Amino acid sequence: MRKDWNTIMKRLAPILLVATTFGASPASAAEISTHILDLARGNGGANVPVTLARRDAAGAWTKVAEASTDANGRVRSFGPSESFIPGTYRLQFDMTRYAAGPSAPFFPEIVITFSVTDAGAHYHVPVAVSPFGYSTYRGN
Repeated sequence: MRKDWNTIMKRLAPILLVATTFGASPASAAEISTHILDLARGNGGANVPVTLARRDAAGAWTKVAEASTDANGRVRSFGPSESFIPGTYRLQFDMTRYAAGPSAPFFPEIVITFSVTDAGAHYHVPVAVSPFGYSTYRGN
C-alpha cells in the first residue's frame, strides 16, 4: 500500500506544482464589482456608466477605472485586481444614461463611498434603485 501511495504522489507532483503555481493562489489586491437592480421593473439596470475612483492621501479622488453595466446590470470587473489596494473608494453611477422610464431620473447620479480593508477580498457593492430612492449594501 505504501508503494502505491508513493507512485501516485510521484505522478501527481507535476500537476500539483502547476495547480499551486498558476491556480487558486490568493489575490494580491482586492476585486471590486457592482450591480444595479431596478426594483420597480425587477431586472438589472443595463448600460449605466460607472466610474470607480480612489481617494489619495491628500483627499483628492483619482479615477481608477470606468465601465458600463452589462445587459444584466452588472460590472463584473473594473480591470486587474492589482489596482485595488486597501483604501477608500467610490462608485459613481450616471443614472441619466439609464433608460428606465419616460422622465429624467430623480437621482441623476448615485455615489457610493466604501472602504477596502482586505487586499485579498472581493468587494461587491450593488445598488438597488427605484423611481424615488436607492439602497446599497456589501454583497458577495
